[in-house]
Amino acid sequence: MNHILNCSWANLSETLLLLREGEKLNCETVVLWLGLKSDGNYRVSEVYRPQQEVDFDFFRIPSTSMRELMGYLRKTRMRIIAQVHSHPAEAFHSRADDKWAIVRHAGAISVVVPYFARGIDENTFSAEVATFQLSTDDSWTSVNSRSVIKVEP
Repeated sequence: MNHILNCSWANLSETLLLLREGEKLNCETVVLWLGLKSDGNYRVSEVYRPQQEVDFDFFRIPSTSMRELMGYLRKTRMRIIAQVHSHPAEAFHSRADDKWAIVRHAGAISVVVPYFARGIDENTFSAEVATFQLSTDDSWTSVNSRSVIKVEP
């Protein structure tokens, strides 16, 4: 069920920049990797930051923001490849992450970035983050980030 997510340095840099903005407010932040499937794998075409409600250890996308996102996806014909969000400390999939996950289909990918992305760059990203995939029984299972996320120059 594992898919490879190909992400350019530019999209990863933008992701890290947006996640670090949350640290200024001492709040988690979520971004979505949007793109298309090609040859059985996914290519991140865009980093999308939806309007969100956030706190130190919590994020939620309000229904109005979800409607905007769905309209945008229909218009661009892209799909959500993964949700990527920051944690204030270590990377794991919390109960709040399980409850408020944006991607909810079997095989969905959720990437958790520790320490509000502080000290993480394009070279260390795959080694520092925790990546999870939603199973057919609706539970988030840890997967090897290096085998799922391929960062490309």
